Amino acid sequence: MSATETLSLAEIEDLALRALMAAGTSRENAAPLARATAMTEADGVASHGLAYVPIYAEHVTCGKVDGQAQPQVSKSRPGVVTVDAATGFAHAAIDLGFEHLIPMALEQGVAVLAIRNSYNCGVLGCHTQRLAQAGLMGIGFTNAPASIAPSGGAQPVLGTNPFSIAAPGPDGQVMVLIDQSASAIAKSEVMKHAREGRPVPEGWVLDATGNPTTDPEAGLKGTMVPAGGYKGVGVALMVEMMAAAMTGALLGSEASPFSGPVGGPPRTGQFFIAIDPGATSGGGYADRMGALVASVRAQEGARLPGDGRAAARARAEQAGVAVSTATLARVRALLPPRD
Repeated sequence: MSATETLSLAEIEDLALRALMAAGTSRENAAPLARATAMTEADGVASHGLAYVPIYAEHVTCGKVDGQAQPQVSKSRPGVVTVDAATGFAHAAIDLGFEHLIPMALEQGVAVLAIRNSYNCGVLGCHTQRLAQAGLMGIGFTNAPASIAPSGGAQPVLGTNPFSIAAPGPDGQVMVLIDQSASAIAKSEVMKHAREGRPVPEGWVLDATGNPTTDPEAGLKGTMVPAGGYKGVGVALMVEMMAAAMTGALLGSEASPFSGPVGGPPRTGQFFIAIDPGATSGGGYADRMGALVASVRAQEGARLPGDGRAAARARAEQAGVAVSTATLARVRALLPPRD
C-alpha cells in the first residue's frame, strides 16, 4: 500500500494555488482551478485532483494552455452566454460564464452557456453541481481529444466526452449528480495507472491493433473502450455535437492531447444548460423529485448517482484527505524554494 499524507481541503487548495502560480498562472486563473482541485480530492476523484497539477503546470510552461489568458464573455441572444476561453484554463471561463448564466436562468427559466477555445475542465460534475446548488437543473457537456473509435471502426475520432446532470434539492442541496464519460472508464484513470506502473483491468482499453490489453501505456497508444459498446459511442457523439459543434470549439479529432507537451492548445469546448424547475414543472418539481429519490432510497443497499462523492466529501470536510506522498512530492517540487 502506498504511503499517504493527510491534508485539509484548505491545505490542498493552497498547495494547488501556489504550484499553479509558480508555473506562470495568474491568480485569477489559478484560484478557480485550485478550488476545483480541492473539491475533486474531497469527492474521492484523486485522478483529477492534485495528481493533475504537475500536468497543468507543464502545459502552462510549454504553452499548451495560457496561464495568463483573459476569457471574453458575450451575450449573442437573450438566454445565451458565450465565453471565448482564449486557450486558457476552462475553470476561469466557466466561472465568468456562470456569473451571467445563473441569474439569466433564474429570471428567464432557462439559459445556456457555450465555451470555446478551452482546456480540460476537470471533473464536469464539479461545475453542474454549482448550478444545482443555485436551485437550477444543471446539464453539462465537455469534449476531449479523440480516443474512442466509432462503431465498426478502428481509428479514434471521439473523446471520452463526459456529460453531467445535477438536480437541485431544498436549501442548496444536490439530490442527484450524474457525471459519466462515454468510455468505460475516464482516460485520466488509465494515465494514473501508467504513472504508477500498474496494469489496468480488462475492458478499459484496446491497444493500437484493436486488441484488449491491461497495459496502460499500450492503451494510451490505442483506444478507450466505449461504455456499453455502440451506446457509449452514441453518448460520445451527443457530447461532441453539444460541446464542439454548438460552441464552435475544435472536434476531438482535431484537438491536441490533454497529456504531454506536444500539439499546442487543445481548443476544446464546454456547453451548459441551466433550467429553473419552477418554470417547467407547474410547481410539481419538489414533489416528483422527492418521490423519485425516495423510490431508490427505499431499497436496502441501493444508491443514487452522486451518493459516493457526497459521502466522501462529508468525510473530507471533517478529517481531510489522504494524498499519495508521491503525488505530493511532484506537486511540491513545483514550488519555489523558501527563503
